[in-house]
Amino acid sequence: MEQAMEQRVLGDYTIIKPIGQGALGTVYLAQHRFMQQQYALKILPEELSSDRSFIQRFEEDIAAIASLDHPHIVKMHNISFAQGTYFLVTNCVVDEKGETTNLAQYIAGLSTPLSEEEIFVLLKQVAHALDYAHDKKIGHKGLVHRCMKLNNILVGKYGSNIKLYLSDFGLARIIGVGAVLTRTYKNVAEALGIAHSLSWQTTRQDKYSNPPIDQQKLQPLHASFLQNYAFLAPEQKRFDDAQVVDAKADVYAFGILAYYLLTNEFPDGIFDPPSKRKQYRYQWDYLVRACLQSNPTKRPTHLLPLLEAIVPQSVSIADEGHAYAQEKKEFEIETAENKQPSGQVNSPLHNSESETTSVAAVATLKPLFQEPQLERPQTEPDPIFQVNAAVKAYHPERKDLSNIKPLMTDMFVIEGGNFYRGSQDGNRDEMPRHQITCASFAIDVHPVSNEQFVRFLEVMGGEKDSQHNDIIRLRDSRIKRSTGKLGIESGYAKHPVVGVTWYGAVAYAKWVGKRLPTEAEWEIAACGGSDKNLYPTGNDIEKTQANFFSTDTTAIMSYVPNAYGLYDMAGNVYEWCQDWYGYNYYEVSILEPNNPRGPLQGVYRVLRGGCWKSLKEDLRCSRRHRNNPGTVNGTYGFRCASDVH
Repeated sequence: MEQAMEQRVLGDYTIIKPIGQGALGTVYLAQHRFMQQQYALKILPEELSSDRSFIQRFEEDIAAIASLDHPHIVKMHNISFAQGTYFLVTNCVVDEKGETTNLAQYIAGLSTPLSEEEIFVLLKQVAHALDYAHDKKIGHKGLVHRCMKLNNILVGKYGSNIKLYLSDFGLARIIGVGAVLTRTYKNVAEALGIAHSLSWQTTRQDKYSNPPIDQQKLQPLHASFLQNYAFLAPEQKRFDDAQVVDAKADVYAFGILAYYLLTNEFPDGIFDPPSKRKQYRYQWDYLVRACLQSNPTKRPTHLLPLLEAIVPQSVSIADEGHAYAQEKKEFEIETAENKQPSGQVNSPLHNSESETTSVAAVATLKPLFQEPQLERPQTEPDPIFQVNAAVKAYHPERKDLSNIKPLMTDMFVIEGGNFYRGSQDGNRDEMPRHQITCASFAIDVHPVSNEQFVRFLEVMGGEKDSQHNDIIRLRDSRIKRSTGKLGIESGYAKHPVVGVTWYGAVAYAKWVGKRLPTEAEWEIAACGGSDKNLYPTGNDIEKTQANFFSTDTTAIMSYVPNAYGLYDMAGNVYEWCQDWYGYNYYEVSILEPNNPRGPLQGVYRVLRGGCWKSLKEDLRCSRRHRNNPGTVNGTYGFRCASDVH
């Protein structure tokens, strides 16, 4: 397996880069060598190839898992075995930036907490997927996830809509509890720089030990381990072979997920219900109470009806329309009597009597959390930290950002149609030259300038975005900060902004209500309406027509525009495009010519146009350049584009 990774080839797939690591295996972004399509490969632990019980479970369950076809479950395309290793081939789920993002990363990157309505929508997607899978059968049993947590809920974004996908469905049972634990210990041991087979005495790490603990590797593994444990149902933590782990374990994990989304904490020991943290319109206490029952037989069978019951309006529940009616009634009876009849198992089939229940009735349920509350003793205030009313407290002056408006750039609309891209005699990554179809779009007539970008930095309040990616590195730009205030070097206000990362370009474009151009759109715009133009200026270019092979940037719109009226399409600054860079992507683009958007994922983002330091060759319309999206360079800038409806 290690040899396969060194060769970056596994079976029919070429490995591009690792995108995830967990107890169930390592996930790689890969491309099929013949179909030129990108997929996610989950490499299962190596020790399983000789585990007979794994082979048996694999043969029993994998067909049912592969048959899952739901809009909120990651689709499995293939199960393969190569070079002594099993691996799964699934869809590659990416967000609006083309990155693989799980729910934990998405929540950590939010600038404001999720609203109650947003939480409800996300939970409804997960509930729909779980109910669908639980109703499918493997023999006489339903299909169970068993290992649902934030890290294996992937986030895709389409416009303003967030879409969740459950990954690793059913893999925990196939791989087996023992293998999962072994893999977890192995990963932690590797992060510590020790062998997991050594004794405690020989693996003890302190300030005198060698090698030192790799904290960068250990921290995410430690967090993943704790998260995995937090989502386990009580019956999963007992490791009792007689204890049946069924769909009710997923229901418990769903309750943990709901509580975390509401409070940003995992419930542990004696914990407050959501209503004690914040006033909510939805009856979240009822949902959490129903899902987090320690006895699995007392948890609901279906989750969608449970969600419907907490909506802040009257809800009619009929026995034929909702299998959850009887379960809900039993929860109410149990709360009123504070006991459950011995030996009775909750089932939606016990009662055929219909009932009508309102959320007001749900609100009167006795809370699950009845443990005695401990009150802190009253003590005298600490005189050291008392506030002296005679001394005026310092409060930083709040800057009014409401009056900071973007300086908008004029745009030129390019009508959709058929265009040619690439070159027959250029670099290898520009071949083959081929025809594409592109929808109408608008593009800025010049790159974003320093005076435009500095307003954006004022609103951002710093040089990092909400996910802590660098927007710009000021020492590589002409924008400077002095005594907390931003300013532009004298004479550079009209020059294109430089030192901007791809993340910064995307963030600015979103601020002004636009986006970055795709690589195809940029090349179409550069050609100026002629498929025969080698440069934006025609078949040749001179130093009087563009800023290249010089010592610095020049002011925007200093040279004659191309046939579309677009300035600086050649020279001055390289311009970030939206697409991931793929060396062989044009071979795929021939097969998918309609509005090409580049590979689903990659390592580098595309840059186009050449810069003030470039040679003449770099200014060709078809010339492709690339770099890491977080790279800062004094030659990198951008312009914006937008859709035309």
